Amino acid sequence: MDTMLAGRVHLDTKKFVMEEIPVPVPGPGEVLIEVKAAGVCLSDLHLIDGSITPLHLNSNVLTLGHELSGVIHSLGPGLKRNLAVGTRVALQAGQPCGECARCVSGGTCVSFRGRGVDYDGGWSQYTIAREDTVVPIPDTLPFDQAAIIPDAVSTSYAALVDTVQVRSAQAVGIWGVGGVGAHAVRLARMMGATPIIAVDPLPHARARALAFGADIALDPSDPGFAEAVLRATDGLGLDYAFDFAGVPRVREQASPLLGNHGALVLVGITTEPLKISEKMTFNLKNKKVFGHYGSSFDHVYELIRLAGSGRLDLAPSITDHISLADAPEAIHRLENKIGDPIRLILVP
Repeated sequence: MDTMLAGRVHLDTKKFVMEEIPVPVPGPGEVLIEVKAAGVCLSDLHLIDGSITPLHLNSNVLTLGHELSGVIHSLGPGLKRNLAVGTRVALQAGQPCGECARCVSGGTCVSFRGRGVDYDGGWSQYTIAREDTVVPIPDTLPFDQAAIIPDAVSTSYAALVDTVQVRSAQAVGIWGVGGVGAHAVRLARMMGATPIIAVDPLPHARARALAFGADIALDPSDPGFAEAVLRATDGLGLDYAFDFAGVPRVREQASPLLGNHGALVLVGITTEPLKISEKMTFNLKNKKVFGHYGSSFDHVYELIRLAGSGRLDLAPSITDHISLADAPEAIHRLENKIGDPIRLILVP
């Protein structure tokens, strides 16, 4: 096969099109992946509408897709890892630049390149992966579940276990229980947090949160909302409030509901400025604010072990499977929340 189908965004015109493009050839230190499953994320929509702008892309055209899994199809020269054709794999959602001072010293890259953002992703039949971004997956882990671990699951996981360290019996509020926040509910349950309070204006999202393990699910517009949170926490307030919605008013609502030494964790992305109107009680109760973005390679490996062993079942997160050729339909369904999707999966 010389050409393949790919879902590509033309960044200058903000147009998404399905195109036939050449099958890429792996270079030194790279492998060619035959894609088996690719997740559809809100970040993909933000790239199409221009809300997210690639920082390191050398073209105006980009193949989308940062959540994917597949099979190693062929090997490039000079590999340092013992990778074999036919191995089932998931791919990390990006790669370190390998050039900055932190990369050289083994630290956190300051110029990280996102798959499907700064270089071509996996909304295609084949894609290139640098060898260090390839993560073997066990036969017990289906391709669709493996595909969504980098980002849809790992972002929530990293926020809960790394940016802050959620412990058993701590009170957690989760604002926004869509594709990422829903996984935060499941993970918080696995970590023993209690109570887990899900907050979302959509009835279907609240019902899903309860099915995923939330103790209560509240409408943020309910006049008795604050009283319900305090009642659920025995008047102590929340240990952690997670904003997965990226909505400024969430922060204003959550901040006063934090207890002593409570923390607000900002995961959802917004272009609006950070504003917290709470006054002296923020200081008196020693409250904190954390920003959070993405996850590390280690988080993906840990989640694959959890999911592959059956400790974490991601099957309920897969809303539907859609042919790669019908990617525009998947975009439409996610953009308009048709069927209340958690993750739609493109299948080449």
